[in-house]
Amino acid sequence: MNTDIIRQTDKEVADLLDLELKRQQTTIELIASENFTSKAVMQAAGSVLTNKYAEGKPYKRFYNGCKNADKIEELAQQRAKKLFNAEHANVQPHSGAQANMAVFLYAVKPGDTVMGMDLSNGGHLSHGSPVNFSGLYFNIVSYGVDSNGEIDYENVRELALKHRPKLIICGASNYSKIIDFKKFKEIADETGALLLADIAHIAALVAAGEHPSPFPYADFVTTTTHKTLRGPRGGIIMCKEKHAQGIDKAVFPGTQGGPLEHIIAAKAVALKEALSDEFKLYAKQVVLNAKALAKSLMDEGLDIVGNGTDNHLMTLDLRKLNKTGKDIANILEVVGITANKNTVPNDPQSPFVTSGVRLGSPAVTTRGFKEEDMVEVGKIIAEAVKISDTQDSEKLKELRARSLKLCEKYPLYKD
Repeated sequence: MNTDIIRQTDKEVADLLDLELKRQQTTIELIASENFTSKAVMQAAGSVLTNKYAEGKPYKRFYNGCKNADKIEELAQQRAKKLFNAEHANVQPHSGAQANMAVFLYAVKPGDTVMGMDLSNGGHLSHGSPVNFSGLYFNIVSYGVDSNGEIDYENVRELALKHRPKLIICGASNYSKIIDFKKFKEIADETGALLLADIAHIAALVAAGEHPSPFPYADFVTTTTHKTLRGPRGGIIMCKEKHAQGIDKAVFPGTQGGPLEHIIAAKAVALKEALSDEFKLYAKQVVLNAKALAKSLMDEGLDIVGNGTDNHLMTLDLRKLNKTGKDIANILEVVGITANKNTVPNDPQSPFVTSGVRLGSPAVTTRGFKEEDMVEVGKIIAEAVKISDTQDSEKLKELRARSLKLCEKYPLYKD
């Protein structure tokens, strides 16, 4: 994490990077979509491949001098296929949203009907939000969750039979239950739709067997590489072999130009790490830690959407307390816990205010937290919520000291 070389050129940026490192070291990171990469992944992301342009596929480039980039990208493809038991993998997407865009470009035409989970119920912007390309150019039919915070598969089926979508999207950015990919496949087959599973959040859990896999069922599977998968910021598309050529063309030249070969190198390293036995233990602990945190919060009298979690995340429901997600996320940051405001189902607040706070266990699990630590984190959160109206400065200092003690127990990027 040495910034001396940067400092010789740009002291301002070096100072800010040092401050960011200190923030990460002294903060309990509960943003469900964030994680800490290994130093190996970070070094690959900052490698000499940042200098290389490599438009096209491995061994079929539009530029010369790509023989090393070709081999590295091929390694990333092979490792992705092995990790997920996928038929084909394209590791070039710059992000999960761009991976989804490429699937849209290949699978549907503007104006076609697409079904996806409503953003306010736990879906993602690229699953049909009206402010996103997916909602602007396609006829979106959204499904949500029931009063228990679970997908009502019969309702999904009824909507699909009524609207006959060309593409059905399953997967979410804020859903704490197990997704039944088999049921989605049955619905897609019954209605003649293609099936896209977006596993950006649960990729590591799928890879490690902690969540059922969509690969026997979905035509396309997209994921980010920087959440539970613990890699660099980027995306991957995997698909059935019959869709491979079309998906590759949809990525380049369809939606992107030159791939980020330095990030692809970091993806390759992260995928190798994910193939290890140690990674399987990590994924298992992610779920154990999330369950421990959810139980701790509920024991303290707080509401969780769906009354718990089956994966790596959960959402605090603050409606009965007449508090907003925006205010609670801000107070948590004061006591050294980073989270994000998030809507809850049927939220009376706007997406900029919200009635919920999303919490996740991937980053703290990478750091070394265990169940007993998550119980303490739950208690700190509960006490912060209780005093958020008064903002008792002495109590806030006490809670900050408790969170800092946990951070010091598990040093980050120290050696």
